[in-house]
Amino acid sequence: MKRRILMAAFVILVLSAMAGCTGHRHSTIKREKITETEIQVFIAASLNRVMTELGEIYHTSHPEVKITYNTDSSGTLLTQIKEGYECDIFFSAAQKQMDELEREGLVRNGTRVNAVNNQLVVVTRKDSGTRVKGIDSLPDAESVALAGGSVPAGQYTRQALMNLGTLYKVEDVSAITTEEISYALGGVEISEQDNVSKVLSAVIEGSCEVGTTYYSDTYGYEDRLTILEAVSYGLTGDVLYPIARVVNEDADEAQNAAADDFLKFILSDKAKAVFEAYYFDTEVE
Repeated sequence: MKRRILMAAFVILVLSAMAGCTGHRHSTIKREKITETEIQVFIAASLNRVMTELGEIYHTSHPEVKITYNTDSSGTLLTQIKEGYECDIFFSAAQKQMDELEREGLVRNGTRVNAVNNQLVVVTRKDSGTRVKGIDSLPDAESVALAGGSVPAGQYTRQALMNLGTLYKVEDVSAITTEEISYALGGVEISEQDNVSKVLSAVIEGSCEVGTTYYSDTYGYEDRLTILEAVSYGLTGDVLYPIARVVNEDADEAQNAAADDFLKFILSDKAKAVFEAYYFDTEVE
């Protein structure tokens, strides 16, 4: 009897040890499925703050994915992608840059989506005392901060001035120089900036009396800025932001999967709530 009891105890110990080893092996396999990777996301300067928060939210549930942002004007980002900079996702502030990227065959088929809408605004510092009331009274300003012709915000401003009759009609508004705008406005000093973030800084710091930027860029500066006018879509057209996956021949399977998943997250209802908090309109066609 004792011998049987000892034998049964021995068998139980062996089986327990085997179960423990098996459990350990399964946990090791599970850990191996998590592949660390990095994705390159090119974003228009006006998206910097909202995308920073969205990246942090995404990282909490996907700690294995490192998101590296390249932030600048959409025109500069387009040039960099065409020159061969590694990019997985392009989030542009205008259709023109995405159209050109698509013509170059660098947009992955079926991934382009209009994610959000914005609006051009004329702003000034709260204590500026400006006589400017909106875009049609820019000639009353002493100085105007304006994004360059390759920058979507600069293009929308030129389009609005052209539709007002202030600027002559041309097919490509990006070709209109700041010197031509200054002349059309009666000699107003124009400070040309590389992107909307620099336009905003010029106005907040007081180096320019007024400037044109996006409504979303005023988020967090409500106590320092006054919005003189939200320029109608009738003058600018919709300020749509397209996003798409970019052809990246250097990306491996893990990187492509992460980029696909991050794009899906940016278009999710959860992300829409964050965009709306930063003054973006998510009701787009």
